[in-house]
Amino acid sequence: MEFDLIFVGLGIAAAGYFIGNGLKNFKNPEGKDAFSDLLNDEDDNELIKENHVHYFMGISKEDVKHLTKEYPDIPHIMINGQVYYPKARLREWLSQLGN
Repeated sequence: MEFDLIFVGLGIAAAGYFIGNGLKNFKNPEGKDAFSDLLNDEDDNELIKENHVHYFMGISKEDVKHLTKEYPDIPHIMINGQVYYPKARLREWLSQLGN
């Protein structure tokens, strides 16, 4: 019984913390906090395999082939003969391509 109350108390404390952080940015939905920055930092070092990059871009595999032929400067690295795309750099490159 006492052990269950500890978990209930921790749950209420965690809920209060997350609700409080949500209310801080209620009028500023674009505002960021340390928690969202922590989640986004994990993206910076993530690599996408060549055969999965079409999922990230939201286009077909054929379109990716045409895009890489047309733009050989697309950010990529070769590791043991395999092509990988750094997720953060690819996202930045795509946003510049759209401008």
